Amino acid sequence: MTSDKPSLSVAVFEGGEQPAPRVADLIAESFAEDQIAVSIVETGPGVWRVTVYFEVAPDEKMLRALVGAAAGDEQTEALRFESVAAKDWVAESLAGLQPVSSGRFIVHGAHDRAKIPANRVGIEIEAALAFGTGHHGTTRGCLLALDGICKITRKGRLRVLDLGTGTGVLAIAAARSLRARVLATDIDGVSVRAARENMRLNRVSSYVEVIKADGVASLRRRGPFDLIFANILLRPLQRFATPLTKLVAPGGCIILSGILKSQANATIAAYHGLVLERRIDIEGWTTLIMKKR
Repeated sequence: MTSDKPSLSVAVFEGGEQPAPRVADLIAESFAEDQIAVSIVETGPGVWRVTVYFEVAPDEKMLRALVGAAAGDEQTEALRFESVAAKDWVAESLAGLQPVSSGRFIVHGAHDRAKIPANRVGIEIEAALAFGTGHHGTTRGCLLALDGICKITRKGRLRVLDLGTGTGVLAIAAARSLRARVLATDIDGVSVRAARENMRLNRVSSYVEVIKADGVASLRRRGPFDLIFANILLRPLQRFATPLTKLVAPGGCIILSGILKSQANATIAAYHGLVLERRIDIEGWTTLIMKKR
């Protein structure tokens, strides 16, 4: 008996702190951005796992060649391929999801809705097929950075951009804590739909506009922004450095994340027109808060 559940093809690479991000970056650059989703997490001391989700089964030989180019031919056998039912994967990713606290923010699933203290900002997320439940060190770093900004910023005064919004965690956090108008963008249609549903769920749809946007160039007419979130990988952060810097309003901030600690200096160098205000390190990941004087 065959199953009618949609399935995703998955490629998994496990390696050290140096080769893993190189593999993630090269694979991400070798495919159209709406064809794949890439995640990278630390699974143990010095061990990192790169997971790539494909809507269409990839060319395995070509992927092994990419791993060899990024990490060395001896690393190609560290790549394995799987197939997972999309519905089952979603259920598994949400089952038993525990609330995660970052400053004033608590990201939680529907099953913990009633447990959120009244003096905290609860962000309810049902991930669906988009990435980002608030548990990753990069998202937590961005929330902590926002928490610090909230302490010194008047509500309702900011124009906010959330680039690569995923499930919309950061856009929701900014809208709820700052009463700010937020433009949330993503290149992936599934993420856009999931983010819009999460805006509705958190009652911030009147504050947040979620759109599908390819990169940064199309956003030029929407800026400048007083606060920008860019929680993406090193290579796109470097590629977007010039146009993103131009989108930051004078006196505004950009929160850069999705980078390993070892990649922080390269990121800072790419945004040389801005001043580093603060750095947050969580679980091997770094979040940078940079300001335009």
